[in-house]
Amino acid sequence: MFTWDFPYPSQRMPVIAENVVATSQPLAAQAGLRMILKGGNAVDAALAAAITLTVVEPTSNGIGSDAFALIWDGGQLYGLNGSGHSPAAWSPEYFAKYQEYPLVGWDTVTVPGAVSAWRALSERFGRLPFADLFDPAIFYAEQGYGVSPITARSWQLAQQKYQKFPEFAKIFLPAGRAPHAGERFRCAAMARTLQEIAETNAESFYRGRLAEAIVHHAQATGGLLIFEDLAQQQADWVTPISHNFLEYTLHEIPPNGQGIAALMMLGILSHTNIADYAVDSADSLHVQIEAMKLAFADVHHHVADPAWMHIDAHALLEPEYLRQRAKSIDMRHAHFPKYGMPQDKDTVYLTAADASGMMVSYIQSNYMGFGSGIVIPNTGISLQNRGCGFSLEPGHPNQVAGGKRPYHTIIPSFVTRDRQPVMSFGVMGGHMQPQGHAQMMLRIFKEHQNPQAANDAPRWHLFQNFQVGVEPGFDPDVLNELAARGHKIVTECAEGLFGGAQLIYKHNNVYVAASDPRKDGQAVGF
Repeated sequence: MFTWDFPYPSQRMPVIAENVVATSQPLAAQAGLRMILKGGNAVDAALAAAITLTVVEPTSNGIGSDAFALIWDGGQLYGLNGSGHSPAAWSPEYFAKYQEYPLVGWDTVTVPGAVSAWRALSERFGRLPFADLFDPAIFYAEQGYGVSPITARSWQLAQQKYQKFPEFAKIFLPAGRAPHAGERFRCAAMARTLQEIAETNAESFYRGRLAEAIVHHAQATGGLLIFEDLAQQQADWVTPISHNFLEYTLHEIPPNGQGIAALMMLGILSHTNIADYAVDSADSLHVQIEAMKLAFADVHHHVADPAWMHIDAHALLEPEYLRQRAKSIDMRHAHFPKYGMPQDKDTVYLTAADASGMMVSYIQSNYMGFGSGIVIPNTGISLQNRGCGFSLEPGHPNQVAGGKRPYHTIIPSFVTRDRQPVMSFGVMGGHMQPQGHAQMMLRIFKEHQNPQAANDAPRWHLFQNFQVGVEPGFDPDVLNELAARGHKIVTECAEGLFGGAQLIYKHNNVYVAASDPRKDGQAVGF
């Protein structure tokens, strides 16, 4: 299936076990594993890890996040869309006051969907009582935990952006500043909120006391979110979309997410000579980047809440259409199609698998760091700013409106072969995500790199201005050749730009789990 070579500098080895969890934060990974040791399954593990991440990595997700999941139950793959809709009172006319979409404040807040996803997953597939899944998170919120180094750096960067929000400062800047690496952070308000969600089976969050607290704060501080917006929230079970690549099938959540971009890129590459190009060569990188440009051009133009899209998403995956798109690639020159993409943002991705064969691919996000900056008093609930995924362009299928799900960057993924499970994985990080999915597919299934080696390998990143960011590790001669073809290569890139992956590969009746060294996390198992 793959080699056990490790050709890139690495901080980690893969974890090989019958039960595994991989997340971006060690305490969350261990929280998930505790659920399996307690008699739970992979869904219980994934949910405990996700709930714990709201406490131990609040710089990327929170109780007010959205979430998506792909679940292999041992015989079939299921998809869950746990994103929320915009407030019913939103309209194009209301947003006409903006030249650009705001990045913080109530006009970025859509209904949080993660809590509804937790409940839906637990009810359908979980083995343990819903309330048990909250125990680790409540413990860390009450007793505190030492902040991990990469999370601490993100917290420091967020301090300036959000300190103007009094409730944010009260909860997340308790000493008047962001906590340092290794410093203990605790949040009693978050513990009480998680306890209430657990005890009420999430009802309080959407139809009870917590919902009333959210609405009261909105009314007092200029938000248009009302009780009915929260009460109508539900996570939707959806049929995953997919595309074949080599002998494997990549599955993604359908729009309103951008997972279709990874499918399109691989579909376009299937009609090129990618199989003939050496790994990390100029030809290989060139054709990947060009295919990604084409995919993003279409996705940005067409993808939205499915109820508002002008075309069926499956039309973008038609083989003949992808073949025609592939024909437009010039191997000698970079081209610059007109397209646009949302900005890079922060997310947590995790994956879990158990000895029964259940595998879970799960992603959860505030969107931009701590999200909107809106924190509900006395609750520790930080609300996402997913509204930034909307467009202000009149007539665009993703134009902002009421009761509508925005374009989403967060995407879990899953790989099968001959309708059998192979790999559960994701690459968190804004529009790096479909780029990362495709790069992982190429490294593991074309180059036969093992999951940790593929994780350690250098990545490229396509910016919205067509510049191509590259990590250290690529041959300078290759980068010079790409520049000669017209690519605008950037070697000095912000930390976190290249995302963070977690992977679980089913191999010889055990799992091989890998965790990205670009994050604080780890893979654990037994």
